[in-house]
Amino acid sequence: MADKPVDKSFPASAKTRVPLALALAGLAGCADSIGFLEYSQLFMSFMSGNTTRFGVSVSTFDWENTARVCTTILIFCFGAFLGTLIAAWVGPWRLPVLLSIEAALLAIGLVSPWGTFSFPLHAYPIVMALGLQNATLQDANGNSIALTYVTGAVVRFGTGLANLILHKPNPSFWIQAPLWGALSTGAVIGGALQIRYGESAFLFPAALAALLAVIAIIVALARPGSHLIAGNSPAPDAAPSAEPLHVVTRA
Repeated sequence: MADKPVDKSFPASAKTRVPLALALAGLAGCADSIGFLEYSQLFMSFMSGNTTRFGVSVSTFDWENTARVCTTILIFCFGAFLGTLIAAWVGPWRLPVLLSIEAALLAIGLVSPWGTFSFPLHAYPIVMALGLQNATLQDANGNSIALTYVTGAVVRFGTGLANLILHKPNPSFWIQAPLWGALSTGAVIGGALQIRYGESAFLFPAALAALLAVIAIIVALARPGSHLIAGNSPAPDAAPSAEPLHVVTRA
């Protein structure tokens, strides 16, 4: 008899994973919208948009804007890098730890030095927080869930519809449309908050991240090892042969 395929999703329970994915997607959309309006059309989480702006800036020899978007992309990438390493180090505590760090970074952005147009230091903690957020959750195949961008969600939903006709849809395809809706709703809320409160609007996504972190910490303490906040998954987007993180952390 063939061994049962390993469930690589994280957390192991969809009761936590799905609502949390929607909440974090909304958080990312909110922060991105606030940052876009507050920081002269600089994206906090939409690196495809920043990459296009990078290309346009280089082609027009606008080196100030080039440095601005290039450093933002690098900081976002570093956030994803750091989040994945932290996830490996803390094992089953991945969710409480990453959410706590994200909440702290979003708050730090409000008190950071302003920096310059070329190097917007005040935006970097927020960008890093959203990059780190992508290491929090993953689907049944071990792939990181599109929590801070919609291109992947739209593509996966479209291909999922085709595979539905072919009777071979990916189990996680159905969540892609709600993810798009959550991120879009967050963007609307973020835009409205920025118009009213300016940069202080970042307190809303920071508070949401803190609330999610507190919930994760309470569940982790009340039910250690629970499938609601933990699982046996490898690092996000790791090789198929990668061992589960809880095994790696004991090595």
